[in-house]
Amino acid sequence: MRLDKYTLGNYTPGASYVQQLLWYFLGSPLVESHWLPISSAKVWILKLFGASIGKGVRIKPGVRVKLPWRLTVGNYVWIGEDTWIDNLAPVIIENHVCISQGVYLCTGNHDWNQPDFKLIPAPIHIQESSWIAAKSVIGPGVTVGSGAVLTLGSVTGSCLDPMIIYAGNPAQPIKKRRIGQVEDFFPIPVQDQ
Repeated sequence: MRLDKYTLGNYTPGASYVQQLLWYFLGSPLVESHWLPISSAKVWILKLFGASIGKGVRIKPGVRVKLPWRLTVGNYVWIGEDTWIDNLAPVIIENHVCISQGVYLCTGNHDWNQPDFKLIPAPIHIQESSWIAAKSVIGPGVTVGSGAVLTLGSVTGSCLDPMIIYAGNPAQPIKKRRIGQVEDFFPIPVQDQ
């Protein structure tokens, strides 16, 4: 590859130069700040810069968002400390999703087969009631099916099926997710006394 020939391909930031500068020097530092621990203030700032965010959203300190105008977040979503939403392409997070600490959502890759190392952005869609556990990584073009779990430190560049728990690098299915079944919490039968 020849980095002096690098090209963005069809990519554009999707906002005016002034909006980008205001975000990078004002909005982004406030959202990322550990000195501003109030979720509602962070949500307000993200909305001010074009994000679509529902009600009951919790955003912890250290969260980084590259382009808020390409972020859609549903209702009752938790975004943990030091999460990085690197959204060159749209990121959609549906209702009741938990994104734990240190998660990286990466929407851009490069064409390593071409000398111009062209940027290739692709969206990420995380469907309702999914859990992306701490230090996990999701790559460009991935859809996480409703209710899926990506366990601690796992990495996926492929779509995840609904209601399946995935682990590893690359993430592999390990079992079906069962929500609210008593045997999930009490594996030994409870005896009447």
